[in-house]
Amino acid sequence: MQCLHCGSDCRVDSNMEDMPADDFLKVTESIKTKFSPEKVMIVLTGGEPLMRKDLEYVGSELQKQGYAWGMVSNGYALTESKLNSLRAAGLKSVSLSLDGMQESHEWLRGAKNGWNKAVNALEHIVKAPDMVYDIVTCVNQRNIYELEEIKDFLISKGAKRWRLFSIDPIGRAAELPELNLNNKELRQLMDFLEETRKEGKIKASYGCEGFLGSYEGKVRDGFFFCRAGVNIGSVLADGGISACPNNSRSMIQGNIYKDDFLEVWNNRYEAYRDRKRYKTGICADCDMWKYCLGNGMHLRNHETGEVMRCHYGMLGNSES
Repeated sequence: MQCLHCGSDCRVDSNMEDMPADDFLKVTESIKTKFSPEKVMIVLTGGEPLMRKDLEYVGSELQKQGYAWGMVSNGYALTESKLNSLRAAGLKSVSLSLDGMQESHEWLRGAKNGWNKAVNALEHIVKAPDMVYDIVTCVNQRNIYELEEIKDFLISKGAKRWRLFSIDPIGRAAELPELNLNNKELRQLMDFLEETRKEGKIKASYGCEGFLGSYEGKVRDGFFFCRAGVNIGSVLADGGISACPNNSRSMIQGNIYKDDFLEVWNNRYEAYRDRKRYKTGICADCDMWKYCLGNGMHLRNHETGEVMRCHYGMLGNSES
C-alpha cells in the first residue's frame, strides 16, 4: 500500500526492521504485574499487521498471557485460511478498511486490486462466528458523494457495523487538501450518519477524533472524550512509548529499550492527563471547553499548544 492519508508521518524505508515479537511481549508481560489482562485489550496496527510472519505467534502468546487482542487491517492478505489461523491464535476483533467503492478505495490506498482483496476479507469476517468487527471508511472529498452507495454495498454483504472517520491534517494527509473535508462536507457527513443510525439497517458511527457539539449523542455511542494517555497507550515499531499512535512523534514519552513501560505510564503522561495546558488560542474562551477539553490530542500542535482542527467550530459554520 501507498496510502495517501496515513495519519503517521511514516515513509517506506527498508532499513527499518520490525520489532522482535519477544521485545513487545516482555512489555505486555510486565503490564500484568499492575493490571488485570482480562481488563486490557491489545490492538495490533501498522502499517499492516498481516505483513508479520509471526503474527500467530504474537497472538498465541498474548492469549497465554490472558489478553484479548485484535487488529486493524487493510484486508489485502486476509484470506479465509489466514483468518481461521489467527482466530485459533486468539484473534477477537478486526477493524477492516474499506475506503469507498473500487476507484475511490484504490486511489486512497494506492494499490491495484486492493478493493477486491478488502471485499473478500469483508466476506470472510462477517461470516466468522462471534467475531467482533467493524468496517472503517476514511471519508474525503472524493468518496463523500458515494456514502449511500457504500452503505448499500455493505448491507448487501451482511456487514452490521460501520465506522466513518474524517481525515485529519496530520502526517502525510496534511500535504493533500483534497483529503480533508470542508465545513459543509463535515456537516454533510454528520447528517448522513444521523439519518443512517435512524434507519437502523447498519450500525454506523463516527470515529473518536473530535468534539461535535449538538451532534454528540446522535452520530456515535457515548460522548466525546480523547482517551489518549488516559486509558490508551502504545508501543511503536521502534520501541517508542506513546499514547495514541496517531499522536505527533514529539509526544513520545520514552522507549522500551531504555525505559520501563509502567514507569513511563505512571509518571510521564501529564501532557495527556492535565488538559488545562491546552486552554489556549481558540480554546481559551470557548464555552464548550469543559466538554471538549481541547479536542483530540492527535490534533494538537505540541510545540505551540494550538489545536489544528476544531470540529465544533467547523460544524457551527457550514458555509466555507
